[in-house]
Amino acid sequence: MWDIFLQTLPFFMLIALGYGSGRTGFFSPEATAYLTKFVFYFALSAMLFRFSANLSLAAILDWPFVLAYLSASVVVYLLATVVALYRRLPMAEAAVEAQCAVIGNVGFLGIPMLVLLLGEAAVGPVMMVLAVDLIVFGSLIVILITGSRDGRMSPKVLVTVATGLIKNPMIVAISLGLLVSAYRVPIPDPVNDFLQLLGAAATPGALFAIGASLASKSAERMAVAGWLSFCKLVLHPAAVAVAALMLFDIAPYAAGVMIAAAALPVAGNVYILAQHYGVAPTRVSASILISTAASVVTVSLVIAWVTSL
Repeated sequence: MWDIFLQTLPFFMLIALGYGSGRTGFFSPEATAYLTKFVFYFALSAMLFRFSANLSLAAILDWPFVLAYLSASVVVYLLATVVALYRRLPMAEAAVEAQCAVIGNVGFLGIPMLVLLLGEAAVGPVMMVLAVDLIVFGSLIVILITGSRDGRMSPKVLVTVATGLIKNPMIVAISLGLLVSAYRVPIPDPVNDFLQLLGAAATPGALFAIGASLASKSAERMAVAGWLSFCKLVLHPAAVAVAALMLFDIAPYAAGVMIAAAALPVAGNVYILAQHYGVAPTRVSASILISTAASVVTVSLVIAWVTSL
């Protein structure tokens, strides 16, 4: 456990460095926004493209894996929704809380950290987790919020969802990389070196950006944020572990990667959606702050456990 903690510590030290820079004002919110944009549209996309260009869709697309992760996530999603509705919250707020309970920071934290800690073979499983989060749950929250406001489903909602998916650089990068792999398109050495150099900026840039963005987050409504953090850091990986190891009999290594990905703290894009739609942004903000701080310990524990698998 101690060895795993020491291996994960540099990642969280980078987050802490970003947080300190943001809190002291050395890194302004505007600078954080531009750094996040650079990582999201350029560095992380280059990393994902390189990874996926060296993968085969047939090799990584494992339907039992997808079903195990999706079914476990749906259970936790429904639990968080039921608890929110029991507290008489409107459906839009319940959807946002449920999103906090199951959507982890796979893109900015999971891909850099899990690939380095668990090996290159973790790329495929992590990408499948990311795809489910973006395509299924990323679409679901838009449908629930928009549908609850309009009182009905409309073609406009589906257009909004489809446009959001098409414009997401992570989905675009993965899709293009898999196409290059499928058609065996050779990547010239200068282009490959360029992608490798640009992609190398993803890990430090993403972690620093996470910390700097946390500096502007508030810690209001601690009880609710604590509950949502518990769902994300404990209930979600526990449910995924049961589904992967007991119900769907996923291979130990892939199951371990899936469980570790499920143990990641609440993703920053949940806050972006909450702020965009004006639905409980401070609650999401507090959940991100608390879950990220607690994940220094919980993620190390989970990774130590899954490596024993």
